[in-house]
Amino acid sequence: MFDRLDSLPPDAIMALMQQCKADTRTDKVDLGVGVYKDAAGTVPIMRAVKTAEEIIFGEEKTKTYVGTTGRVGFRETMLELVLGTDHPVLGSGRIASSQAAGGSGALRLGAQLVQAAAPDATVWVSTPTWANHIPLIGSTGLKLQNYPYYNRDTLGVDFDDMLAHLDANAKPGDLVLLHGCCHNPTGADLSHAEWDRLVPFMNERGLVPFIDLAYLGLGRGIEDDGYGLRLVVRDCAESLFTVSASKNYGLYKERVGLLAVVCNNPDEAVVIQSRLGAIQRTLISMPPDHGAQIVERILGNGDLKRMWMDELTEMRERINGLRQLLSEALNVQGGEAIARAVVAQNGMFSMLPVTKDQAIRLREDHAIYMTNSGRINIAGANASNIPGVADALLSVLS
Repeated sequence: MFDRLDSLPPDAIMALMQQCKADTRTDKVDLGVGVYKDAAGTVPIMRAVKTAEEIIFGEEKTKTYVGTTGRVGFRETMLELVLGTDHPVLGSGRIASSQAAGGSGALRLGAQLVQAAAPDATVWVSTPTWANHIPLIGSTGLKLQNYPYYNRDTLGVDFDDMLAHLDANAKPGDLVLLHGCCHNPTGADLSHAEWDRLVPFMNERGLVPFIDLAYLGLGRGIEDDGYGLRLVVRDCAESLFTVSASKNYGLYKERVGLLAVVCNNPDEAVVIQSRLGAIQRTLISMPPDHGAQIVERILGNGDLKRMWMDELTEMRERINGLRQLLSEALNVQGGEAIARAVVAQNGMFSMLPVTKDQAIRLREDHAIYMTNSGRINIAGANASNIPGVADALLSVLS
């Protein structure tokens, strides 16, 4: 049965991670894999998470299933966090939602729903986008197309080109996949003014926003990072959005995600809620509960929520501090444009103007690991190795 199958190459990020792990040089710097690391280079368990876990372990009485769409309390508290407790759509009955197996599971669940509802729709994704967006969504049978987004010359968003391309090519009923904040892999986000222009643009052309919010709170703060999403949900009759708890709660291996679907009216939302449960049943049957229970406990407890918010602030400030250090180290002749871009971008990632050959040279000659596209995870660095990273980068670019 299996003798017709050939081996496939490993995932590029996983292969880079293994290559770095096998490197015996003591001065190596891993800027590849997209996880938050502290100054010691470890992926920490947040104090709020550990405390919530201890409470749960003391109180938990059963390991039975929760349900196909997961915890109601998790979904409600996450929606309140993301949208704000006073958002006009909360309480309108127009939102259907489901817990999912991480942000990836939420994306796949949303794509399956779209495929059932509008199989002829095209999903437009940014150039570039997170590498797994395309296989996760495209494997449902939906058609994908690209729109221009990141300009590797200016190291910023080509917003006018983005609008012009969608205006010329997207048809009513198509979806536009947008990064809510901390764009992966570039770190280049839409400004508030650009979100203000984008929402009426999509409404006028009948385009449906599909927002991936994977890094809430790690860019400029929860309010700032959620601006675009909150505007879309308020002003667009229909939208989908996914939220991940991997990065901002450090719950990577627990696989905690949320899909929310904003419908035209409450009756539609009832139908979609039933559909989400039915689709999830065909994918994984029931979502994992432990991580969602942790998030619900944190968001539902004032002390734990304050502890988590403080830790999230520490993480964000560390990332932004590293950006500032790298920007200052690069701000010499030949590196000024990169320095400005690095400090202007948001979240864990930046995309540097590095070619594949230059990325290989950085790995081989300087033990600095980044993807061949030039994407770096700034949280993989620390204050002591930033000057060396900057020197090596400038040397291969010169």
